Formats: sequence, C-alpha cells, structure tokens
Amino acid sequence: MRGLLVSSIGVAVSAALVLPLPAPSGAAPPPPPPPAAKVPGKAPDIAGSTQSLPLAPTTRSLAPTAERGLLQRRVAPFSMVGVVWDDPAAELRGTVQVRTRASGTGAWSGWQDVETHNHEHGADPGTAENRAARGSTAPLWVGASDGVEVRVRPATGEPAALPAGMRLELVDPGEAPEPSEALEAAGEAEEPDEPEEAEEPDEPEESEAPEHPVPTTAALTRRAAYPTPEIHLPVLEAAAKPYIGPRPKIVSRAGWRASEALRERGFVYSKTIKAAFVHHSATGNSYTCGQSASVLRSIYRYHVVSSGWRDIGYNFAVDKCGNIYEGRAGGVTRAVRGAHTLGFNANTMGIAVLGSYSRVNPPAAAVTAVARLTAWKLGLFKGNPKGKVTLTSGGSGKHPRGRKVSFNVISGHRDGFYTDCPGTRLYGRLGTARNASAGYQGRV
Repeated sequence: MRGLLVSSIGVAVSAALVLPLPAPSGAAPPPPPPPAAKVPGKAPDIAGSTQSLPLAPTTRSLAPTAERGLLQRRVAPFSMVGVVWDDPAAELRGTVQVRTRASGTGAWSGWQDVETHNHEHGADPGTAENRAARGSTAPLWVGASDGVEVRVRPATGEPAALPAGMRLELVDPGEAPEPSEALEAAGEAEEPDEPEEAEEPDEPEESEAPEHPVPTTAALTRRAAYPTPEIHLPVLEAAAKPYIGPRPKIVSRAGWRASEALRERGFVYSKTIKAAFVHHSATGNSYTCGQSASVLRSIYRYHVVSSGWRDIGYNFAVDKCGNIYEGRAGGVTRAVRGAHTLGFNANTMGIAVLGSYSRVNPPAAAVTAVARLTAWKLGLFKGNPKGKVTLTSGGSGKHPRGRKVSFNVISGHRDGFYTDCPGTRLYGRLGTARNASAGYQGRV
C-alpha cells in the first residue's frame, strides 16, 4: 500500500544521487550531485525529498550477520537520517552509527549513534497501518548535510541476522518557514467537518476502519488544488466545563507547513481519550527552536515515506522552548488514533518532546508545555492528570494482547513497552507534569 505512494511522490534513489567521497589527493573535487528527482504531476505542496540508499556488506563476508553500511558518499542535501528494512516485525539487534558532512563547511562530524529500538513505536498489531509499515530505527536530526557514511553492526554474540532489505534514508525537510510564521500560526488548528472513516471501536482488538486506496499523483494534484472543505469547531474555554485547563497555543499543521498531500486522506478515531503517553523523539538535541518546524517535517516525511505509516505517528509534539505543535491530522480536539505506543494507541494520545532525554535533562519549558497540553486535552474527555486508568493491550511485547493494564493517566512510553523512551531524565519529570497539569485543571 504505502510503497506505491512512496514511488508516486518521488523518492530519490541512490544511483542518481550518490557520488564517492573524498576525491583522490590532487584531483579536482567531484561535481555537485544532481537535484532530487521530480515526478511529473507531483502535488505542489509536497515539501522536501527522501533519498533511499541500499546498505551493502562492508566486509568480504556475505554472511547474514556481516556488517553493512556505506563508505563516505556525497549526496543531495538532507538534514535527518534513519535506517529502514522490509519486515516491521524484525528487530535490528545491533548498532547503527552515522557520520555526516556539514553543507557549506565540508566538515565531517564524529560517529553518532542512531536509536535502533524503534519497534515499540507504531500502529497496533493487526491494523491496516501496521500491515503497511516497515521496520525502522528512530530518525536522527543532523542538520544541513551533503555527505554521509554509515555502519550497521550486529550485536556481539547475537545469532540473529541483520534485517533484510536495509536502506539508509536521508530526509530533506524542504524550505523552512520563517520562525514568525510557524510560531504565530498558533491557535485554532483546522478541524474536519466529519470523520472520513468510521469511528474506532473502544477495544483495540476489534476491526479498524477500512483502508483508503492509495491516491495517484493526479489525484494528489487535484487534492492540492481543491482541498476538502474544513471548518473550525468552537474552542472550549476553561470555564465551559469543570476541570478543563485553558487551551494552550498550538502551532497548526499549516503553521509548521505539513504537506497534506503526503499523508493518507482519511482519519481513524477512537471513542475517547483515556490517557496520554509521553515520548522523546530520540532525534538528538542539536536543533534550535527556530528549526523545530523543519525537524517536524522531517519526522513526518520519515514516518510516512520511509516507515510506511499513514501520517506522523504522534498526536502532538513539544520543542525544547515549550512550543506545542499539532501532530497527526484529524482535529486537535478529537480522539485521533495515532501510531506512538505499540499496543496502546486506541483511546490514548501521544506527545513527543523533540530531543533525546536519556542523559540530558528536559528543559522546564517543555515539561510545562506537556502539563498545559494534557490539562486541556485530557480535560475535554474528563481525564484527571493525577488519576489511574485501565487500558486493554493490543499486543505490545510487555503486555500480551487482551490484557487489562492499569496506567497513570499521564504515562511514559516505557510503561507500555520495554523501552527507555521517553528517556530516564524526562520520565523522572512526569510526576511534576502530572501535578502541574492537575493544577491547571483547577484540581486541589
């Protein structure tokens, strides 16, 4: 399903974009790579590009556990990197490291680790979105780059083979909006008039709403020219209902310039929102707040084009400066089903704090933003940020399918799966976020 969509919107392939680096001593530098391929009829609002480069054994051994990677290559500009493979159920038991060359200066970075444990993110087992997905690492933000080197090594003593069909994905987010445009676009995110798919059942084990056919490039172009009419739903103020926190500023998808023709057209909804799962994006902390929109567009493109998801996985994102962003489309006031906590996407929302917080403390502004967002959004569904809730597992590895599990209403991703996410340092601040969120709701 998703593979057809990827090819229809112009994923740039390695042969057209890759040139060797560095040039031999005394030789003229290699010519610049050609621009990313363009597809006739491509919808005009699809920003950015993706280069997909197959990884090959880097040793003489052709054994399935042999190291794979790429030697230094000059490529078209990109800012985010990740690795994907064919089978979403296959785990990459090993390490992924990348070096990148900064555009302009030509300076190479040191080796950087890419988070490999990404299986726990994504759509629930048995859903249409899960069936269309690929295996993937977390994406890593590296900033504007035009060269790359990568090595993938199996874990020491690990008998399992590396996953088949491994490819390096290099994502260019496209032209970044002016910071004022992105941050001043906060406020009302557009809401759909009616759901385009049937409402999700309460229990995750029941059937999902039907899939939508993959649109053609011509259909994408028509959609860009004649978008589906949308309306603004009324804003629920704090005084309109007990224990609803004030609505915070939310940068809309238009504010961070999400390309709506990139995602699948329909939406999937749950019946309610019972809990919020907090994540870190594991994309690193080298971004500036002025780059947050670009980071989001890169994650969005990586989730859809590279990983095969229907849209960005998270319902909301928060940057290091405390700005809040609309994530998966479908309406910020509604129970949009995301792809963020494997087994527990039904009746929950996912909030990603942009960055990596296993060894770095999250900024206070980001923790405050999580508290303000949950006070409002959980309040719309009568959620108590300091309360408990029981959810039914759709199958997560940590909790078998069908098991009833008790969670904090504001939980970390690791509560639902064996993972470090949202990072030890951020996880340790969730108690602070719960108390502050309850306070914003007016609870004693």
